[in-house]
Amino acid sequence: MDPNKVDEASDKMSDDGEIASVMGFSGFGKKARTFDLEAIFEQTRRTAIERSQLVLDERQKDDQMDEEGESSQSVKSSVHAPRDKAAAATSRKQESESSSDSGSDSDSELIGPPLPPQHTAQDDDDEDGPLTRASGSTAQTDEEEDDDDDDGEAQDDDDDNPVKKIPDTHEITLQHGTKTVSALALDPSGARLVTGGYDYDVRFWDFAGMDQGVQAFRSLQPCECHQITSLQYSNTGDVILVVSGNAQAKVLDRDGFNVMECVKGDQYIVDMAKTKGHTAMLNSGCWHPKTKEEFMTCSNDGTVRTWDLSSEKKHKSVFKPRSFQGKKVVPTSCTYSRDGKLIAAGCQDGTIQIWDRNLSVHTKFHCRQAHIPGSDTSCISFSYDGRTLASRGGDDTLKMWDIRNFRKPVNVATGLSNNFTMTDCCFSPDDKLLVTGTSVKREQGNGKLVFFDRTSFQKVYEIEVTNASVVRCLWHPKLNQIMVGTGNGLAKVYYDPVKSHRGAKLCVVKSQRKERQAETLTQDYIITPHALPMFREARQRSTRKQLEKDRLDPKKSHKPEPPVSGPGRGGRVAAHGGTLSSFIVKNIALDKTDDSNPRQAILRHAQEASDNPYWVAPAYKQTQPVPLFAEDSEEDEEAEKEPEWKKRKI
Repeated sequence: MDPNKVDEASDKMSDDGEIASVMGFSGFGKKARTFDLEAIFEQTRRTAIERSQLVLDERQKDDQMDEEGESSQSVKSSVHAPRDKAAAATSRKQESESSSDSGSDSDSELIGPPLPPQHTAQDDDDEDGPLTRASGSTAQTDEEEDDDDDDGEAQDDDDDNPVKKIPDTHEITLQHGTKTVSALALDPSGARLVTGGYDYDVRFWDFAGMDQGVQAFRSLQPCECHQITSLQYSNTGDVILVVSGNAQAKVLDRDGFNVMECVKGDQYIVDMAKTKGHTAMLNSGCWHPKTKEEFMTCSNDGTVRTWDLSSEKKHKSVFKPRSFQGKKVVPTSCTYSRDGKLIAAGCQDGTIQIWDRNLSVHTKFHCRQAHIPGSDTSCISFSYDGRTLASRGGDDTLKMWDIRNFRKPVNVATGLSNNFTMTDCCFSPDDKLLVTGTSVKREQGNGKLVFFDRTSFQKVYEIEVTNASVVRCLWHPKLNQIMVGTGNGLAKVYYDPVKSHRGAKLCVVKSQRKERQAETLTQDYIITPHALPMFREARQRSTRKQLEKDRLDPKKSHKPEPPVSGPGRGGRVAAHGGTLSSFIVKNIALDKTDDSNPRQAILRHAQEASDNPYWVAPAYKQTQPVPLFAEDSEEDEEAEKEPEWKKRKI
């Protein structure tokens, strides 16, 4: 061996040792491992070709066996076993070669099309069993397929049956008050509920902010001493229309602050189209479904008026319902069609009149005998498809109309008592059911929520709500929850945990918060039983006694100053007044001495005034005349002494 190379190696070893001792690790100078990428790619391509060829050969043999009719299990198992072993041996050989060439674990992954599932999923023990058809990566037996078919049929049946979609398994009760809940409104998102009643109150309920105690977060009286007849959110949910018993509708924002108040018309004008607003109490109102700033109201003055939120000084247009003789009739309910192109009104004479929104002169559809004359049509509602109209009459009926053939009702339901002028009816979100409430007299049964099939108009379901009338009902399409207003001051929300979304489900899961007791600040007493009496504090034994003592203390009870008896002198202004003027009068201007003889009080200053004239006498010194007094004679004095009767006689 060359000694020079040995010396170089030893020097290198010593250098490596020094570096290792300094750096803390060794292994310097080793040659990095190199990879032949072209060889790896070539090997991968060959493996993919061989596996694809195996798959094609197996498919061809299976097709030949199906054609010849040889489908016995023994033949298949004998054919598949050596084939599986050959494929396994080939894959092992290829993996070993690829690992030896590349030295990395990434080449062990399968590249190319995957193996057929019957070869990868089956074990040797399963080869003798029955074959199952695999689809993708899962295999289903005949029994599982049958179960899935049954489940699918049951689900189809549930979809076809609209009664199954009624969310009535759970309910929550909102205590509005003690009087009738005559108005309900839910914003489009379903986050807030607004209730109004005969007690003049409007209450705001926030589902996301409530707990199981379900308390309203705001209560107000926007219309003072007028009953609330209708509430509705706009299609954007930012404002609320409030219709009450007065002649002026109001618009509030989401927090209850006033946004707009409609102007009141002149009641001495005969033609109601010439005045700017309503002149009698309102009956109903609603927002336009498409235009967010337009709403409509109807009144006892015989008009239906549309308003613009940006113009509160005057209505936008006027619609005047007329009877068959051309006389004025009172509209009791009004609504827009779903597309906003039609305006419908139910009147006291039993008619239902529909106008084109842009033509306010003549009606487009007119039904003369929709309900019994004299009975108030409490609600009219369009279906979601816009072709059907439902009307709830004061004659205890519920009728459904096709506006394309408006002379006769399509279906009629009778025996539905109605004691309120705002009893609701509405369609389900899928347009297959029609819902309304029934009225009862006090302690004579329970009010019900009745569901009718739209096609057959048969009563398919009913819910007993409470021992009072069901006035308002609302089925929200987004939440799939039903809100009900009753005659005893309750607002109920019906929901299903599975079929409903958000809404009441948000508050029932929150536990009720504990009420925080008001912290009372009481004085801490230091008890010193052996102290001297002059240093011992009086211990408070009862609150009532302490309050009585504080009542007697003029400072703690803020006792007013008592009136002072006697003349003005020494009165409150002089003695006890707290103003600057009273202080001046008390200390400077007012003399407290009591002079019994007023003449002496005046003359006591005469000598000082004559000796030292300062105020009056110097001003008249130049112009003051000299006083001249006449001297009295003795005769005049005697004549004055004579009696009066002698003077008269002379």
